[in-house]
Amino acid sequence: METHISDEALKNPAVRRMNEVIKTCVHCGFCLSTCPTYLETGSELDSPRGRIYLMKGVLEGDLALTPTLTGHIDRCLGCQACVTACPSGVQYGTLIDTFRPKLEAEYARTPQDRLTRALLMQVLPYPSRFRLAVTMGKVGKPFARLMPKPMRAMLSLLPEKPLPNGVPLPEVVPAQGMRRARIALLTGCVQSVLDPDINLATIRVLTRNGVEVIVPRGQGCCGALANHVGQQHAARRFARQAIRAFPSDVDAVLTNAAGCGSTLKEYGHLLAGEPDEAAGVAFANRVQDVSQFLAALGLVDPVPALRRSVRVAYHDACHLAHAQGIREEPRALLAGIPNLQLVEIPESEICCGSAGVYNITQPDMARDLLARKVRNVLSTKAEVVAAGNIGCITQMQTGLQASGVRVLHTMQVLDRAYAGTL
Repeated sequence: METHISDEALKNPAVRRMNEVIKTCVHCGFCLSTCPTYLETGSELDSPRGRIYLMKGVLEGDLALTPTLTGHIDRCLGCQACVTACPSGVQYGTLIDTFRPKLEAEYARTPQDRLTRALLMQVLPYPSRFRLAVTMGKVGKPFARLMPKPMRAMLSLLPEKPLPNGVPLPEVVPAQGMRRARIALLTGCVQSVLDPDINLATIRVLTRNGVEVIVPRGQGCCGALANHVGQQHAARRFARQAIRAFPSDVDAVLTNAAGCGSTLKEYGHLLAGEPDEAAGVAFANRVQDVSQFLAALGLVDPVPALRRSVRVAYHDACHLAHAQGIREEPRALLAGIPNLQLVEIPESEICCGSAGVYNITQPDMARDLLARKVRNVLSTKAEVVAAGNIGCITQMQTGLQASGVRVLHTMQVLDRAYAGTL
């Protein structure tokens, strides 16, 4: 795609990076059938190809950041299904992640939008604040209909049951038997509050398979949430904190949340041009998803057979399948459990509508995408859905709670299979 961006604008490294991505798009349209928002609205401007034209127009100075244009950009989930489908290798994820900080710096959002985004960034990355906010939200839930739409969306995602008690994780958990590897684990901010059992299950599965687990103190948020809403300075601050907190003398830095893993693997890009760019690249090169790591390492012993046949549908988290290219590893781990019948979800490449904070900032589209995902899940007749991302798990639990279908992390499925409780 030919561009006419001024030489002056191209002096900006971010603009140069976006320009290089835009030029690789040949306008073929292969992305359309995999774009969730295009499938829902049918609008070309809600497709990757259409958004590339909009971003190109802004960079060339031909289009202004109007509410209409910004609305089409904001409706992008950042799921990167288009990257998987693109025959030309257009790195759309890099483009949208680089454009969003420009949008945030130059576009005057409404007071309500600014307040919503400020609240999200002041609460979600901090577990103690988030826990307090959830507790307060439960008190305010009966009055949700009187609140603005983003607040109603936030309250709708709150679990019906009381929050599980947070269990402090030891800094070092030794491997069982002979040590085969030593890793450092990112515990996550939202996940550690909403479902701390995911981290506990992950640690149990790893240590059972000869892996020593280090839980670095002071690791904080990975920066994914800030990156989703274009707050690049905050994302970089979180990245630097994580790099300082994690040891370098480990075999890998592991994450059990797809959104976090995708961001951690992009630290070199996030810190490009910064003094700590090299540290970001080195850190990113050590990052693996837990399913990726375990599939490569191999399990010490076969998982015991389940007491009865259990039908499990695997959900591809977008930032695991599309952003990181990890599809077969979690499926292989699940398929290795005797008596577990692994089934595929139709339209598995289509996002469930979680996408970081998307289900709060774009609640209508998120609701429609969740309804689509729920229909597809129910068509599989599965008893359990396995997924590798807390956002997807929370979103699908909201949509499936009336059906009785359980939504678990892949590591929870493995852990319960080991314990005979699945």
